[in-house]
Amino acid sequence: MTGTVPERPDRRPAASAPPERRPAASARRPAAAAAPERRPAASAAPERKPDVGAAAFDALDLRIGQVVEVAPFPEARKPAWKVTVDFGPVVGRLRTSAQITNYGRDELLGRRVVGAINLGRKRVAGFVSEFLVLGGLAPDGTVHLLDVDGDVPPGAPVG
Repeated sequence: MTGTVPERPDRRPAASAPPERRPAASARRPAAAAAPERRPAASAAPERKPDVGAAAFDALDLRIGQVVEVAPFPEARKPAWKVTVDFGPVVGRLRTSAQITNYGRDELLGRRVVGAINLGRKRVAGFVSEFLVLGGLAPDGTVHLLDVDGDVPPGAPVG
């Protein structure tokens, strides 16, 4: 790449590189006044990712689930819901933290969703998130949940 300095083996910045500066805590805006962080959006037209092959896709366990519980998550840094989804008799119920507050609690309860259930657990503000609910990103960064058509039961695999 042009204009970049290769990383040195000892990981110290090159002598000519300017030091990183971070404003003092008193100079930073309060968290409530901070601009919302934007996620990659559809209009940003990210470059196509490289091919991974069918084996990599097959390694993902994508399942249909039905939302059975929705609770506020005030401890999260970004607005989110704590969502419990029933993935059928084989998988059971799993919980996730989801930044889908553009949906009301009543809109989510009973809704069928698509979840990636084998990505491992992640702790978010003391809450253990057990799967990733899937959705498309609008140009403004809003997540729109994938919709499930027809009578597909909870636990059905996505292929």
